Amino acid sequence: MTLIPKSEIRQVKEISSMETQSIYNYLQGAVYCWCKNKLGEWFSAREFLGGENFDWNGTPMIVLYEKHKSKGKTDEQSILDAGKDAGWILKRVINDDQRNFETKKESLIRKYRWIK
Repeated sequence: MTLIPKSEIRQVKEISSMETQSIYNYLQGAVYCWCKNKLGEWFSAREFLGGENFDWNGTPMIVLYEKHKSKGKTDEQSILDAGKDAGWILKRVINDDQRNFETKKESLIRKYRWIK
């Protein structure tokens, strides 16, 4: 797999490896669905996480929100920071994928597109 251009990938801290793997699997499924159904379209973690319709209850994503909320952050800041963590895990999913993806940063958001 190739991220074009290459970029840094960070590890999300303060969650277990099992929780990280569950989030990874969840996002990997979202990437597969996106590539199958929206060929050639750009995507970011926001497309998979609900944006303004934040409701991660019942998904592995909730641990990211709870991690930040437990630090005394506001709901809004917890959602923002959890989204950043999700973005790092998504970046690892993309990096580990067998396919090639383009990447760009647009309005402070990392976006990806499958290069078929």
